[in-house]
Amino acid sequence: MDEYSSVDTLKGIGEKTRVLFEHAGIRTIQDLLHHYPRGYDVFEEIVPIRQAAAEGRYAVYGMVASAVLVKRMKGKQIVTAAVKDESGVLNLTWFNMPYLKNTLKKGAHYVFRGRVAEKNGRLFMEQPAVFGVQQYEQLVGIMQPVYPLTAGLTNNMVSKAVRQAFESLEHMKDYLPGWIRQKYHLAQYGFALEQIHFPKDEESMMQARRRLVFDEFFQFILAVNQLKTSREAVRSPFVIPRTSLTSKVAENLGYELTNAQKRVWEEIQHDMSGENVMARLIQGDVGSGKTIIAFLALFMAADAGCQGCLMVPTEVLAAQHFAALTELIESQGLAFVPVLLTGSMTAREKRLACEKIKLHQADIIVGTHALIQEKVEYDNLGLVITDEQHRFGVRQREALAAKGSTPHTIVMSATPIPRTLAVILYGDLDISVIDELPSNRLPIKNCVVNTGYRPRAYQFIQRQVDEGRQAYIICPMVEESEMIEAEDVISYTQQLKEELAPSVCVEYLHGKMKPKEKNAIMERFLSGEIHVLVSTTVVEVGVNVPNATVMMVENAERFGLAQLHQLRGRVGRGKHQSFCIFMHTIDNQRTQKRLEILNHSNDGFYIAEEDLKLRGPGDIFGIRQSGLLEFKIADVFNDAPVMQEASEAAAAVLAVDPQLDMEEHRGLKRLMEECINFCNTVNF
Repeated sequence: MDEYSSVDTLKGIGEKTRVLFEHAGIRTIQDLLHHYPRGYDVFEEIVPIRQAAAEGRYAVYGMVASAVLVKRMKGKQIVTAAVKDESGVLNLTWFNMPYLKNTLKKGAHYVFRGRVAEKNGRLFMEQPAVFGVQQYEQLVGIMQPVYPLTAGLTNNMVSKAVRQAFESLEHMKDYLPGWIRQKYHLAQYGFALEQIHFPKDEESMMQARRRLVFDEFFQFILAVNQLKTSREAVRSPFVIPRTSLTSKVAENLGYELTNAQKRVWEEIQHDMSGENVMARLIQGDVGSGKTIIAFLALFMAADAGCQGCLMVPTEVLAAQHFAALTELIESQGLAFVPVLLTGSMTAREKRLACEKIKLHQADIIVGTHALIQEKVEYDNLGLVITDEQHRFGVRQREALAAKGSTPHTIVMSATPIPRTLAVILYGDLDISVIDELPSNRLPIKNCVVNTGYRPRAYQFIQRQVDEGRQAYIICPMVEESEMIEAEDVISYTQQLKEELAPSVCVEYLHGKMKPKEKNAIMERFLSGEIHVLVSTTVVEVGVNVPNATVMMVENAERFGLAQLHQLRGRVGRGKHQSFCIFMHTIDNQRTQKRLEILNHSNDGFYIAEEDLKLRGPGDIFGIRQSGLLEFKIADVFNDAPVMQEASEAAAAVLAVDPQLDMEEHRGLKRLMEECINFCNTVNF
């Protein structure tokens, strides 16, 4: 057995279990070993019941002092019991675990471990795990891995499979050259993999994590450099001349482009009219005006007889861009024909759209991933633009570009990231920054508050809805979890419906919903039918809803500042004053200091720089910058110093051996195809 063997070669993984692992993205032993824990659970010493105060996780040992009862409430089966020791009595509650009625015996002794909460003056332990006393004592102090899971897959199933994989594998060869490991003080590959899953202590886990973070960055940077090298070797078949048409469009917009927009537009015109293929990243804060620059570039290509396409991550956003583009074309009296292509269109609609594209009856194509399907044939595709580009893999970008004969490419991101990191992460692209907001934008008013402010926040949202406005509320989780204390979208929506007036339409949105369901919800919110949308960060890449004036983020301490700034950008897009409420549950100085940065600034690039300064080794499994580059274990903000080292090491390797032909680099070369594929799995 080796790392590339199927996961079902492990004992106990049959057809049904294999499917469960596949749903989590685990097909091979290698996938399994790189399915890293999202954190660790360290079992506490057993304490007397009187020490189990509210709002904490505890383990108590005692006798079941009551009958185990099962009752139904709001569609759930609730199991209750009580545990007693010499110091007191504690109530126990479980949801949807009716079998406990037969397994827990009144008068028997067990260890119960769970979170203690207080309700109506009574303490109770929620959803406690049950252990024998000897079984529990063997676990005390050991770092138990906690894995990302999907429906049907349990933490124990993953943990057992990983242990078995380590027992079955032969020696794992380290592909990194020895001089790199020595220079950067990196652990051996095999040691790192084993200690990230089953660390003997925190120091070993930190060493393991640092090595694996380095590996992800190192492989990614090598892959990006290969893409850049291959691009630079190609002359552009599309030398698209500057045109007075785009100048006239810009003059008749009804507003003047900012100096930053003018600078970036000049860089794009220079690239498109030059001899080399353009590959440019446009970074611009939310609302900085990237979209109009994209439209001008599409017009420039179309005026030269080329097709141009704009790929966005969601169907609702595609439809909104298409509508805005169509309106601009008609208002300016342009002869260009736009077409929309998305996955949910009927077969007939898709066929007609594809015919127009193939016959060049369409000059500008707007769509989602449907733009890179095999059936779509372009005629003289000279410009490819991807919006909110971190949602598309490098290979998806390449697949769209491959539809033409090396077209010019623009990728756009509203994610603020310090330039020092951008140069590394987007090494295959030239970078333009729109660092200025239009003068007519009303600054968003911010406040950072604790949960005691929640009733006032609800009253404020009610008043905004009464005035005809709309609101977003962001929760970090989709459903209630035993492991994480945080607000979840589904429970919160139900609670909010009870808090607000019956006339207020409250709905939820999350990433696990089917695309059609998500589109329907966003369309209803855009139309104003939904007044308050409770959502996960799926709205981070969203549509323009000018009527939304409130963004409230629950458990704000669980998000990175750059992501919170992205979420804040969903409001402040219309003529009305907008507000952002960051609600946190942890009242400590560090949390307050981080969130106050948002309270005092609406500048995404400043926020990103400050966030980077505040980051430290304590942020390992806590706050992640989703929406930027979601590696399996690395985080571009937390691990910026390691990324700098990986970039330095990659540059040194490529300087002496650009083709990776040397003996010590053959392991690297073997990984390169996998590296490029990895880039595609990363949200880039």
